[in-house]
Amino acid sequence: MQSAANLVMPIPGLIDPVPVPRAVTPRADGRIDLLGLSRPQIKSVLEEAGLDVKAAKLRAKQLFHWLYHRGETDFEAMTDLAKPMRGWMAERFVVGRPEVVEAQVSNDGTRKWLLRSDDGQDYEMVFIPDADRGTLCVSSQVGCTLNCRFCHTGTMRLVRNLTPGEIVGQVMLARDALGEWPKGNMGSSIAVLDDEDEDAPQYSPDGRMLTNIVMMGMGEPLYNFEHVRDALKVVMDGDGLALSRRRITLSTSGVIPMMARASEEIGVNLAVSLHAVTKEVRDELVPLNKKYGIEELLQACADYPKASNARRITFEYVMIRDKNDSDEDARELVRLLRKYKLPAKVNLIPFNPWPGSDYECSTPDRIRAFSSIVFEGGISAPVRTPRGRDIMAACGQLKSASEKKSRAELDRLAAEKQAALG
Repeated sequence: MQSAANLVMPIPGLIDPVPVPRAVTPRADGRIDLLGLSRPQIKSVLEEAGLDVKAAKLRAKQLFHWLYHRGETDFEAMTDLAKPMRGWMAERFVVGRPEVVEAQVSNDGTRKWLLRSDDGQDYEMVFIPDADRGTLCVSSQVGCTLNCRFCHTGTMRLVRNLTPGEIVGQVMLARDALGEWPKGNMGSSIAVLDDEDEDAPQYSPDGRMLTNIVMMGMGEPLYNFEHVRDALKVVMDGDGLALSRRRITLSTSGVIPMMARASEEIGVNLAVSLHAVTKEVRDELVPLNKKYGIEELLQACADYPKASNARRITFEYVMIRDKNDSDEDARELVRLLRKYKLPAKVNLIPFNPWPGSDYECSTPDRIRAFSSIVFEGGISAPVRTPRGRDIMAACGQLKSASEKKSRAELDRLAAEKQAALG
């Protein structure tokens, strides 16, 4: 068997073959972690462990329910399994969770978790509570493939892709922390129980509830397409976590060859990190633009099968002072979106500072003026309120290790990433 250090996984689809070390660390006790597995995969590992086909199919259905609908981590609590079967399961399998290295809560209620994988890799997730929703920002990679210059995560080297279990694990951990599992769950120590209704889902005392997922954490999701797809299928499964695809948004910086496939195989909402309307500026802010230009990207958005007036594509546009925030930029943004007849809205994101960044946030007056021009052009352009800035949890601030790099080091890392992308 190959050692983890020697395993290399190319980017799927034979597009942009960036080598990504895939560290798969077997458990020291030899048990298999079921977290992130689909029903067919659970059935398969049960068969490999010695169950016949019929028994494996039944047990896989039961396990899937306990893992993803009930949030259970203890086989002994899975009461519809015979006691000997529970013991048999516990000897061979485990239902894990990411290790929490640090959990922080912002002044505005935003929560950030620093997580660690079995092979010692760190990544982050963020929960953003609002009056009418609770949004979990999920990471897809340790580090990032790309080198967007305004983004703190982009200054990190790409270490590896997260596995489906590590992606689903972020959702499970958030539900644990929010006490969001039905009554009787042994995996969440803070669940709130209601004696009047045994079957009602029970939520945490602050009333916040995970209603939406955005694949906008660390990494470029479309450079980890297959793992993101498999994880989101588990999240959307009606017999498990059962989150509607309409409540899931996948963000990309514009990996065009994978966009249509994402629509066909995942079918969630699409957000595109645009951030500029000219080649010169987008080449600087989002260097992937040197490979897939603005016009090519907007055409791919126009061709995105799931796009419609009811399911508009969201364009993320970070507001950077004297870089991309002029009236001319706003008018050009309107022109481009109209040219491609895109059912779109634009999220204007005040730049969130981080140590070592060269950029400053646009002034509030400039942001309002930019937004007004886009609105007058018939396109929704709300200004996103920064959340979690005080704990470095805001958009563009996620980074699992906050070591300082010199400008020369940042430039060298950016050049290496660009060379790998081609």
